[in-house]
Amino acid sequence: MDALNPNFRGRAKSFKLPSIKELEKGILAQDRGLISRALTLCESKLAAHRRMAEELLQRLMPYTGGSIRIGITGVPGVGKSTFIEAFGKHLIDNGKKLAVLAIDPSSGRNRGSILGDKTRMHDLSQDKRAFIRPSPSSGSLGGVARRTRESILICEAAGFDIVIVETVGVGQSETTVRNMVDFFMLLMLAGAGDELQGIKRGIMEMADLLLINKADDPKDAQIKLAMGEYKRALHLFPPNANDWIPKVLSCSALHKTGISEAWEVIESFQNQQINNGHLQKERQRQALDWFEESIGEMVLDQVHSQSIYQDAYKEIRIGVENGDIEAGVAAHRLIEKIFK
Repeated sequence: MDALNPNFRGRAKSFKLPSIKELEKGILAQDRGLISRALTLCESKLAAHRRMAEELLQRLMPYTGGSIRIGITGVPGVGKSTFIEAFGKHLIDNGKKLAVLAIDPSSGRNRGSILGDKTRMHDLSQDKRAFIRPSPSSGSLGGVARRTRESILICEAAGFDIVIVETVGVGQSETTVRNMVDFFMLLMLAGAGDELQGIKRGIMEMADLLLINKADDPKDAQIKLAMGEYKRALHLFPPNANDWIPKVLSCSALHKTGISEAWEVIESFQNQQINNGHLQKERQRQALDWFEESIGEMVLDQVHSQSIYQDAYKEIRIGVENGDIEAGVAAHRLIEKIFK
């Protein structure tokens, strides 16, 4: 496999991938350039690149698992990037090595992606102690899940103490990201109204910390009212399986207040999860979920890429489209053809 060194499509012809051994050595040596190339390899949809990525990840497995994995979400305008920059600066100033994996929304029209996180986190992106990697969602949550999980493992193998995954916004992607991190933080606004907040009960139930951002004056009556409402709402939810009681705090990313308190909550959470054995159990569950999801993705990839299945797939698909066959029945028939 190390001899396999194909060019990336859509890139300059002179650009070639390093070998798997070179990538592995570079990642373990914290070579930023080779870390980026490894992440690009994992994002590739080419079959040859997928095989390389899988072998690379398998080699890196003994070096993974040592980070705190944090998911951060919130509606557009809540200040996620500003908070992550302030939070990240606090972490690296306290000796932590930080990686930020930011999922950028892709255009539904042309599949282009803004990839603007390095611009929004200007100071953090310039600091050599931090590594920021924007990744386009490409309209596929499944693709995001696979690439982001693999990116987390690569960042852990590279020695990053903390890996932050910033999500697109409140929606289905939050459930996906929640299932690959240890700690899930929901950024909120006070007095924004239900229409702007768009916060669903299911999203709040997943959060380990509800953090009201843009609380420039924590004594503001509106801030206090919002914190009280969210605390009361959390008491209505069933207790978490990990025995953790979600916290409600306020902060101002702009003025750098409340940042250290948020980190103290995460440290307390991580210590509790390690001591009661839940962290290991949760990561084992997440790995098994990833395994199950990967089976479905790979079967679908085979259907789309293998000519022996394409005719049957197209025929059955037309039947579904025309209303001649129910979708579940159609899927069962296709699976029978593949595994007969």
